[in-house]
Amino acid sequence: MNVPDPPVPGETGRIRRNRDADWNAWPVDDYLAENYRRLHPCDVGVIRHHAAVYRRFAPGSLSRTLELGAGPNLYPLMLAGAASLVIDALEPSAASVRYLRAQLAHGIDDSWEPFYALCRSLDPALPDRCAEALRRVRVLRGTAADLLPGTYDLASMNFVAESVTEDFDEFTAVCDAFVHAVRPGGTLLAAFMERMPSYRIGTGPVWPACPVDETALRAVFVPRTTGLRITRLAKDRTLPEYGDTGVLLLVAERPGAPAAPAQG
Repeated sequence: MNVPDPPVPGETGRIRRNRDADWNAWPVDDYLAENYRRLHPCDVGVIRHHAAVYRRFAPGSLSRTLELGAGPNLYPLMLAGAASLVIDALEPSAASVRYLRAQLAHGIDDSWEPFYALCRSLDPALPDRCAEALRRVRVLRGTAADLLPGTYDLASMNFVAESVTEDFDEFTAVCDAFVHAVRPGGTLLAAFMERMPSYRIGTGPVWPACPVDETALRAVFVPRTTGLRITRLAKDRTLPEYGDTGVLLLVAERPGAPAAPAQG
């Protein structure tokens, strides 16, 4: 299978990797303003896809689930709030960790309410109130390198592996850690920006990214998963121009006989 063409070096003249970006300075306010202060068609598509996966599981049947690289995006955490007893939001950025913890401690911004209304309309098992769904979330500071294999019943990752490095090998390593974070037979759920080059939020610096398409995702996930299914959302013209061509949605399982659910 093909992999992406070698990336074009960034502004520094070299391929930038995750360690080269100051993620602690991630521009949370600008990112939310550009992407999540209102419900975009892209969000609706991702939420519909992910909700269909979570509806497979009875309420409380997943002992522990992961949101890898949670960032300040709350809707993936909302979606897990019925099926999962414990939701680990693993995030390296100090700025995003502060935002997540403040939202959990003091109540969500009003702009998130339409997101939760949509989540609950698609999964009536979710609690009446968003605060109850998010009560299951634990915000943890860390990266994919901190994950222990076989810890989770389900792992979710949204717009992360392709948005933190220009190096396809490093993209692959993040995806590999993501796959192995779940127990054998565990579920993997993800969204990727399609063919997005390194990008800018607001007027800030350019952040490293690895443009990937369905062929690249299959090259990474076919050898590591079973039951792989990839679907595509068309480019959302209501969002800022990041150079992407759409969104790729993935669901798969880690190979192996299902084991007893991991304990928290």
